[in-house]
Amino acid sequence: MNTKISFLAFVFFSLSMSVFAQKATVQGIITDGNNQPIEGVTVKSEVVATTSAKDGSYSVEVPANEATAIYFTHIAYSPKALKINLKNGETLKFNTVFEAANELQEVTIVDQRDREEGIVKLQPATIRNLASANAGVEGLLKLLGGVNSNNELSTAYSVRGGNYDENLVYVNEIEVYRPFLIRSGQQEGLSFTNTDMVEKVDFSAGGFQAKYGDKLSSVLDITYRRPTNFGASAQASFLGGSVAVEAASKDQKWSSITGVRYRDNSLLVNSQQTESNFHPTFADVQTYLTYAPANKWKISFLGNISQNKYNYEPLTRQTNFGTIDEPIALQIFYEGQEKDKYTTYFGALKTEYDVNESFKLKLIGSAYHTQEQEYFDILAQYRLGEVNTNIGSDDYGDVEFTEGIGSQFNHARNDLDALIINAEIKGEHKLKNKHEVEWGVKYTREDFRDRLVEWEVIDSAGFSINPPRVLTHNTQPYTPYTGPLVPYQNVRATNFVTIDRFSAYAQLSHRALWGTNDVYMNVGTRLQNWRVSGEGISQSNQTVVSPRAQFTIKPAWKKDMLFRLSGGYYYQPPFYRELRDADGVVNPDVKAQRSIHVVLANDFSFKMWDNRPFKLVTELYYKDMTDVNAYTLDNVRIRYMADNNA
Repeated sequence: MNTKISFLAFVFFSLSMSVFAQKATVQGIITDGNNQPIEGVTVKSEVVATTSAKDGSYSVEVPANEATAIYFTHIAYSPKALKINLKNGETLKFNTVFEAANELQEVTIVDQRDREEGIVKLQPATIRNLASANAGVEGLLKLLGGVNSNNELSTAYSVRGGNYDENLVYVNEIEVYRPFLIRSGQQEGLSFTNTDMVEKVDFSAGGFQAKYGDKLSSVLDITYRRPTNFGASAQASFLGGSVAVEAASKDQKWSSITGVRYRDNSLLVNSQQTESNFHPTFADVQTYLTYAPANKWKISFLGNISQNKYNYEPLTRQTNFGTIDEPIALQIFYEGQEKDKYTTYFGALKTEYDVNESFKLKLIGSAYHTQEQEYFDILAQYRLGEVNTNIGSDDYGDVEFTEGIGSQFNHARNDLDALIINAEIKGEHKLKNKHEVEWGVKYTREDFRDRLVEWEVIDSAGFSINPPRVLTHNTQPYTPYTGPLVPYQNVRATNFVTIDRFSAYAQLSHRALWGTNDVYMNVGTRLQNWRVSGEGISQSNQTVVSPRAQFTIKPAWKKDMLFRLSGGYYYQPPFYRELRDADGVVNPDVKAQRSIHVVLANDFSFKMWDNRPFKLVTELYYKDMTDVNAYTLDNVRIRYMADNNA
């Protein structure tokens, strides 16, 4: 906390300091060839920059007693420069006439805000054309520095040492969720985001602002486009296809875009070593509707219905290893099947109203309902032995001498029904002197109904394997085992849990000139209070406060370079899955995990090789975590300890 206070004090003290240096003044009127005043001409010295007024007048300060220059620029006129050397306190009147440019140069508009805030922009066209096992926004994210994933079939990703549950995802400012019972990438299927409907994708890997929610690692902010005319697109492959249709009314008050997707990953999984009858199908329908009753009023609706079916029946598997002289093989024969089903319904209504030119108000309401089931009974019987290496033999490549046998039986009957409702109000105020204030208040109610029944029995060479937590003295085969026969893993729990959350944020942004350098500052804080209640558990109520700040400076250099320092306290209040331990027991007293972020970055844009644009981003990232909720990771399934013991 002392480090944060010192940093903020330094920033505000530096900005409020007066520069006690000798100065002179240049002022005048700028006109065109017809002696008409020109408004909006940028007049920039080494000390400060300004623009000409409506009557063409300007006034700018310059250093005294030294050679300096003033630059006059306007998009429609040829630029000018004035070299001077004035005494302290001297005022020079310089009236100039601008000549129209002979040729209007190509202008590239760069969104400076993203660079200032540390946002990485992903191009929608690149996302749509990306070839990967699970095409989508997440497939491109995994190519960025600091973003990792252990499964190419999964949409889950981790950022800078975090886990899969530490990332915020927004679509049109509405938080979206992933299925909860997923344990492998093969089960996931489609990402929520439909790339055919995307207009803009922003990503931040740390040090993000207070307006974003309470997670530890990253923010993915996606905006769907609003169509202006009719259009349609379609894609097809051996793994599925998609269709998108968009339209707009003649007066542009109504618009809609709807996407339908279907995917079947059978070809991908059938290429693995395990022979199986495998038929996973994923389908969804998504629509985005907008209506503008007035110029200042907009209403939009985002809806999604998706269903993932995962039917899996493994048959056999053989894995060969060892050496050329002594090859070994592990053969596994399966019985049983797995049938999983994930059905989700999502709807969000958003309205925006421009109260005036400097005040915008937003109301957002959303509901997310998921019904998930995970059922399987699979018996695996294995044999480990030597492989027949006689090329002329009919049994070449098969196991001919068994050295070990065993079996494993897995059973699950897991069901989850979750309903999440959100209501939020946001405000944006543009104040004088390039100040901007943003605030928001949000209420969330999460209702979970969860039944967890799964067990596993392992029999190795005729001996039942006890779980590691059961400490018994076993001297088989020399003496008979008389201890209890227990499953290697046995979890049985039924939970009805409700979580009520109240969160709020407020932040102030300011852009200014520090001499001739562009400066951007953002200071804000978040607050969240949550209460956990349910059948058979005690109530718990906790509150956290999360201050955050950003400071960016773009020096007035010829090179397009800026420096950014951002950070703050980031809390992650526990979601339902973080409250449930490995045995399915809910602990309502789990604390919010805390992470302190400090990000020092340099952003350098330049051109080379036939004037092609390049960007070099260098970051120094520091992260300190406390009250960590330890977990185990199996493929993409996370099981928490629910005790903040790390």
